[in-house]
Amino acid sequence: MKVKDELFGKEVLDADIQIVGKVSDVVMDKHTFEVTDLVLKKTGFSEQIKSSENMIPMEMVKVIGDKILLKGEDDI
Repeated sequence: MKVKDELFGKEVLDADIQIVGKVSDVVMDKHTFEVTDLVLKKTGFSEQIKSSENMIPMEMVKVIGDKILLKGEDDI
């Protein structure tokens, strides 16, 4: 998988299907080259107020498709 093509810019949705941001970067394990975390940039009105980023561990990702869906409480 090409990380840039597959992940960068994808919208990330929480378990309630609310947009929490877009993937702006990834953190990779330097030994295994596996993606360990997604770096999200907030989108919409919150982005205009304050530029901020959140890190989401890959263990919280449920599905990667056209969008990235995070696990909910029932999935953990």
